[in-house]
Amino acid sequence: MAVPFSHRLDWSIATNRLAQALTLHRPQFDLTASNPTNAGIDYPAGLLNAFQDPRSLHYNPDPRGIESARAALNLGPHTLLAASTSEAYSWLFKLLCNPGDAILVPRPSYPLFEFLARLESVEVIQYSLRYAEGWWLDYDSLERQLTPNTRAILFVNPNNPTGNYLKIAELHRLAALCAGNNIALISDEVFADYPLTGDQTRATTLGDNGECLSFVLGGLSKTAGLPQMKAAWLTASGPGAGEAAKRLELIADTYLSVATPVQYALPTLLKHGAKIREQIQDRTRANLGTLQNSHLRPLRVEGGWYAIIPTPRTRGEEEWAIHLLENERTLTQPGYFYDFESDGWLVLSLLTPEADFAAGIAAIHRAFTA
Repeated sequence: MAVPFSHRLDWSIATNRLAQALTLHRPQFDLTASNPTNAGIDYPAGLLNAFQDPRSLHYNPDPRGIESARAALNLGPHTLLAASTSEAYSWLFKLLCNPGDAILVPRPSYPLFEFLARLESVEVIQYSLRYAEGWWLDYDSLERQLTPNTRAILFVNPNNPTGNYLKIAELHRLAALCAGNNIALISDEVFADYPLTGDQTRATTLGDNGECLSFVLGGLSKTAGLPQMKAAWLTASGPGAGEAAKRLELIADTYLSVATPVQYALPTLLKHGAKIREQIQDRTRANLGTLQNSHLRPLRVEGGWYAIIPTPRTRGEEEWAIHLLENERTLTQPGYFYDFESDGWLVLSLLTPEADFAAGIAAIHRAFTA
């Protein structure tokens, strides 16, 4: 008799059709690039000198993170370091939820949340983002999904892949909803440093809103284009933030996962990150301009690294992604990867090197109009 495994892992591991096609067809133009270290970004030569600090040879753990690292972030007194935003999410789910409790997450959005929540025996319930000349939060959908077991509402600011920021007026309404229902607000702001448009009505952060217990997540992966360095941060604010931080410290003390060298290197990595971020910003804006000047009719995007285009109705989105791979050697992602509520979308990475991006856009246009 086989040893039984946890129900937390009861999800399909079947390979999708696009992944199967990738085993047979190597793309020439990869419009799914999400790893800046493989995207032709010029990293400063002295960056690795940050790891020469002799203090890294000594182990003096602080569950919140080494003080000098937290000071470099300058995010407030209730800030803790984690190895990744994924780990920070796991801490928050432990802090806020009992097994069987629920969190609300946006749809469409990055599909990682369901996996992270399931591993903590937490249920994920989706609320809708709607598109009408721009993305907006569907409050009716959000309120319908609230249950007595809801413990937090999660928003990504700007969202991935839709690229929309929450507006200030939307934030006030969302924070009041959380406060009125005694639930927390979690804001993933890893892409917040990459605006693609100017808009005075957007909320630059969902933390410090003054109404509800809030948590803001960020990390080196996007802020400095350094996913391999494995350092992220989590800041609590609002009513109950001090008590929440104490409990998070206990959780962090149980795992002690952030490596000492990267913590001492953090101030220097953040300094170098400004130049890396500038290159990424130039790249994403240039590629967005190329896309907007094409005939592919991209949806409005405000920030982040991704853009969305509609597909002709002659094929489903997965069929289009496979067709582009097999016939145009161009790799894209179908919208269902991000839980779009309807078929007919492709997600493109604006991080792709500019020449490859332009060639891929031309290939998509050629296929759509053939």
